[in-house]
Amino acid sequence: MSELLEYIEQKKHDETRQGEALDLSLNESQFKNNKHFYIESYGCAMNFSDSEIVASILSKQGYGITTNIFDADLVLLNTCSIREKAEQTVRQRLTVINQIKKGKPDMLVGVLGCMAERLKSKFLEEEKLVDIVVGPDAYRALPELLQEAETGQKGVNVLLSREETYADISPVRLDKNGVTAFVSIMRGCDNMCSFCVVPFTRGRERSRNPETIIQEAHDLFNRGYREVTLLGQNVDSYKWKGEENQTNKEADVIMNFAQLLEAVAQVNPLLRVRFSTSHPKDIGDDVLHTIAKYHNICNYIHLPVQSGNSACLERMNRTYDRDWYLNRIDAIRTIIPDCGISSDVIAGFCGETEEEHQDTISMMQYAKYDMSYMYYYSERPGTLAAKKYVDDVPLETKKRRLAEIVEVQYQLSLQNNLADIGKTFEVLVEKTSKKSDDEWCGRNQQNKVIIFPKGNYKAGDYVNVYIESANKATLKGRVV
Repeated sequence: MSELLEYIEQKKHDETRQGEALDLSLNESQFKNNKHFYIESYGCAMNFSDSEIVASILSKQGYGITTNIFDADLVLLNTCSIREKAEQTVRQRLTVINQIKKGKPDMLVGVLGCMAERLKSKFLEEEKLVDIVVGPDAYRALPELLQEAETGQKGVNVLLSREETYADISPVRLDKNGVTAFVSIMRGCDNMCSFCVVPFTRGRERSRNPETIIQEAHDLFNRGYREVTLLGQNVDSYKWKGEENQTNKEADVIMNFAQLLEAVAQVNPLLRVRFSTSHPKDIGDDVLHTIAKYHNICNYIHLPVQSGNSACLERMNRTYDRDWYLNRIDAIRTIIPDCGISSDVIAGFCGETEEEHQDTISMMQYAKYDMSYMYYYSERPGTLAAKKYVDDVPLETKKRRLAEIVEVQYQLSLQNNLADIGKTFEVLVEKTSKKSDDEWCGRNQQNKVIIFPKGNYKAGDYVNVYIESANKATLKGRVV
């Protein structure tokens, strides 16, 4: 039972990084200034990427970075609104920060990201928790908002944009390993899944000029980075139509996601390419064939299913049914036989019956996911589901169904990893293992974490590791 609980903790969405303070110790020379900011990031990879954008903007305004909140003149929380628990976590953190502020009254507190857009009036007027509220499309306005806040006014900008991609801002890289980096290729989402707040908090889809993406990948490689992850709320819907035609639905697409993948892969064969997060409807065979064509495009796809039942998927407005999703799984297995697949799964969505829940279980068993992010449904105000459906599955039932889903995934992850014993994988050395200074930690193409003795290797090297043991979360082996 203890192992199962440990596994649940490991498989929460980006949980190991929730509330992670931005640490730029490798770039401290850029930040030796009088004023200092402290920033914590919550939620998806896009939020962590956005924190890098914010760090770049603030550094140009004379702010230095600190990892000690007590030394900060400005404290920022980059927030997620996708689930109720995510919001509760941030609210609890704001309560702690406000206690710190009592001893440092000149300190400014700001909320960025999705919660900013959704809860601006509560934060500013009702609960009076913050001085600044900035939505995901308004980070360029931070200097002006800070000036307002310093005079005692509340700084607010949560306007959504059809154009903003921050393509011209060079991010200050958050990950200290100097090996892996995020590259944002698009923002927003047009899918309107009924349970999701993202279209309301992040706005409509807009894609970034591919030339700037490819140039950023070139620059990263030349600086020693060996892996980029292409990011977007709906990354595989990327479509570049030219500067003047981005909002024109009828305009011809100059570059789609498969073509962009190929272009980034061609930057250098030693630069690994990943992407996240995808929507199943946009993972066409052209994307799969592109992945199969290039060794440096990782054989790993995050393919959120949410539910394994067609009727439930229709209520979720996912635009595909069970058979269509199964076809995508089959296509991946055929075109990329050794592809790792992960997923998102929601338990207890509105109207979900026991039969529908069992369809989700059987879907997981068919797909044999290597890993899943698993949650029970929490209604988000303003979403289509909140307006159209009753949240009628009892909490106890949601929790029981989630526990069953977690148990299935626990067994699948363990089986998949045990099947890797005796295999050899190419691993990119990323960082020292958390459990031992004598071991490296890296990932293979399938996004599995592999631990192995350090030897004479360094971060950024590629090594072949023979797998000798495995548990549900990690592979261990030796360099061969």
